[in-house]
Amino acid sequence: MSYYSRSPPPLQHPVPTHPAFIPEPPSTPASPQGYQRFASSPPYAARTQYNPPPFQPIPNPQHQQIPDFAAWGMNDTTAQFGMHLGQTAVAAGQDYVQKNFAGMIPVTMLKHHFNVSNSYVMHKLQLVIFPWRHKPWTRKVRRTEAGLTEWQAPRDDINSPDLYIPLMALVTYILLAALQTGLQERFHPQILGASATRALLVVLLDFLFVQCGCYLLNVQGTGQVVDLIAYGGYKFVGVILTLFAGLINLGSTIYALVFLYAFAANALFVLRSLRSVVLPDSPANVGTVNPASRKRRITFLFLEAVLQVVYMGILVRV
Repeated sequence: MSYYSRSPPPLQHPVPTHPAFIPEPPSTPASPQGYQRFASSPPYAARTQYNPPPFQPIPNPQHQQIPDFAAWGMNDTTAQFGMHLGQTAVAAGQDYVQKNFAGMIPVTMLKHHFNVSNSYVMHKLQLVIFPWRHKPWTRKVRRTEAGLTEWQAPRDDINSPDLYIPLMALVTYILLAALQTGLQERFHPQILGASATRALLVVLLDFLFVQCGCYLLNVQGTGQVVDLIAYGGYKFVGVILTLFAGLINLGSTIYALVFLYAFAANALFVLRSLRSVVLPDSPANVGTVNPASRKRRITFLFLEAVLQVVYMGILVRV
């Protein structure tokens, strides 16, 4: 009896004659964007036609695109060398400024002179314009946690110099000078630069005069640079009052009277404020200043007060 093998026939899966039933999804108030509902099984074309969006790489902020220097006629080596040289020059400049000027005017000192309040600004302007009956003129000190003494901030001491009022007065002076020349039909954009240059030169001359006087008189413990610049910047308040008197056309007599009053008020303010620098009231300086030296210092203070009329006269001529 012979046996012969035969491979089994291939399996045949039944083909459905009708599509499978898919239940309706529950109704929602609003379908999200891009969602499509079908009452029955979606057609074959709808299931297969899917076009994914093109791939867009996520930009990496750490990798900056290098410009194409070849279009400018430079190769990559020359361009990279130039960029490295420029970065080195900028770093060297920043280091030079930090070493030479940061010690002269530290950032903490600038923050101290801009630490003002609305109440301080109002009372300080009143003091600059009406300094006749103000007392006392001595500055207040406070003790730090380390046991050191330092001047109180301007917002806590009306006699402390600040940089906020001089800076705002300087900007106001430049704008008023441009307005006055515009009303006189002789305005030019160069007026802004000329007014700013004239104002800065006056402040610089005033500062250098005080510094040279303190050096020649051998004044120990001369006031800080920022304090002297601040004292010299308060003159712009009186100059602004004089320019306002000229803008409203009150006549030459009223204009001259306003200028003389502004000069007198600023002279007294500078005289009393700089007295703590030239003639300090500390016990260490009482016995070291002889009568002759004290007389010369008082004369220097009066000369500085009188020179305010020259500085203000230069500023009001716009």
